[in-house]
Amino acid sequence: MASLYDLSARTIDGREQPLSEYRGKTLLIVNVASRCGFTPQYRGLEALYRKLAPQGLVVLGFPCDQFGHQEPGDEAEIRRFCSLEYDVSFPLFAKIEVNGPNTHPLYRALKQAAPGVLGTEAVKWNFTKFLVDKTGQVLRRYAPTDRPESLEADLADVL
Repeated sequence: MASLYDLSARTIDGREQPLSEYRGKTLLIVNVASRCGFTPQYRGLEALYRKLAPQGLVVLGFPCDQFGHQEPGDEAEIRRFCSLEYDVSFPLFAKIEVNGPNTHPLYRALKQAAPGVLGTEAVKWNFTKFLVDKTGQVLRRYAPTDRPESLEADLADVL
């Protein structure tokens, strides 16, 4: 498996972003959606980011429309929604697929490194979270039901 730092992703503004730019940072990588029952987690993710960014945390949001068509908008609509509804300031990326034949390479790597319940690799729903340490090692996968606030102790251990 290639290092996460060998990969890149297109930002919500259309720029190709090498993930190597996050080397030395603790990452919380989340597949997000604007019309999901978990969408209010944007508030908690933003709070964690604002609180812990000075210590090296970066939240990376990857919109995904694979679960119940809960992210139907284009990048401009997603950016506008996140800004107006949740004042999101953490990096957002272009819509990707997290499962299936068109899985983004980042998610292929995340799922291999941190399988889900009973060893399954598939992401089960929006707001699945992956914790990555400063060296690029995937430490843990969190379920969509794990609220961002509940991750603070784990984050403190790796910052």
